[in-house]
Amino acid sequence: MILLLLLSLIGRSSQLTLSDCGTEARLPSFTDIAVQCGTSSVSLAIQMCPVIYTGYNETLLILNNIMDPACRATLDTSVFPPVARFNFPLNMTNACGSIFRTTSAPGTGPFADFSNIQTVNISGAVRSFDPTTGAITYNAELKYFYSCAYPLEYLVNNTQINVSSSSISVSDNNGSFISTLSMQLFSDANFTRPMVIPQQGIELRTNVFVMVKATNLTGQYNVLLDRCYASITPLPSNSTFFNLFVPCSQDRFTNITENGNSQTARFAFPAFRFVEQQNQTVSTYYLHCITRLCEISTCSSFLRCNRRKRSTLDTTEADISKTYTLTSPEIITKADTTESKEKPLVAEGDNSGVRVGVAVGVLAIACIVALSVAALFYKRLKN
Repeated sequence: MILLLLLSLIGRSSQLTLSDCGTEARLPSFTDIAVQCGTSSVSLAIQMCPVIYTGYNETLLILNNIMDPACRATLDTSVFPPVARFNFPLNMTNACGSIFRTTSAPGTGPFADFSNIQTVNISGAVRSFDPTTGAITYNAELKYFYSCAYPLEYLVNNTQINVSSSSISVSDNNGSFISTLSMQLFSDANFTRPMVIPQQGIELRTNVFVMVKATNLTGQYNVLLDRCYASITPLPSNSTFFNLFVPCSQDRFTNITENGNSQTARFAFPAFRFVEQQNQTVSTYYLHCITRLCEISTCSSFLRCNRRKRSTLDTTEADISKTYTLTSPEIITKADTTESKEKPLVAEGDNSGVRVGVAVGVLAIACIVALSVAALFYKRLKN
């Protein structure tokens, strides 16, 4: 049945010929496949001239043995050399037979506090189907393996690895979900009014509402904030910082309202200032959040306190990079107010000075009376 279906599809090819390939008519090479690991889909592009040279066309390239028309190749002759393109969504239910595998490993570097760092790997293969029906064939079997590795705690590198093998193409790329994430500051608990920070800064203890949100992200992942902290420089390496919350611990003034149960995370904290900026007119700092994308079924396990803890009182740390974090625009707080600068040391309404003056007056009168009485008795005794 599959053979008949494939044979019926051969005639639907655009019939690209070797004469259209010129010098690209050659044997297959291990670099003939290109893999694009997108945030919602994976795209493959396979050089067609070596495929035709080997005796096949795009209709004979089968993705993971799936015959669904949505998983078939599309010939693209708008580029040279021409390519066969495959595109499938990052969804476990309809990813054209791709294999999803999630692995865990202890965190290192800036993630050394986390004992369970996850990576999801999506892999599969495009294979040629030989329509030859005789006892022998002159067509070499073609195999194009692909994989996309998406670190879920965020985000390591973008290294491509090409592995050579006879008539086999392999391309392993690292994808990135970072473009789907954004951080916004709001001035209300309903997260409807974006916070506008004036040049002179916001008042101390003003509530700052923070939202980290994923858009255009495949629905099988939620957003979980592992750690959020403030630093006095945009790049927090070798910078004073303050932890708003870390795994299993948070500052007593930080209020986390949503985390790990949707593609949006929310928390709030009162505006503060860094002591080392006390001689400046305003205190300026930046908010950073290490953001984890967790599979819906596993998010709850990361909320349990079974990881190594870090004190919220830490004030220095190395090897922190914005490569792994989302960073907010600068937050400016008023280091002090005009009222507090002009206010006297004695608070308004305090009558302690008046009371002291009255007491001194009463004591002076008492001393005068006592001296008068003593002088009167002395005079009488002398007479």
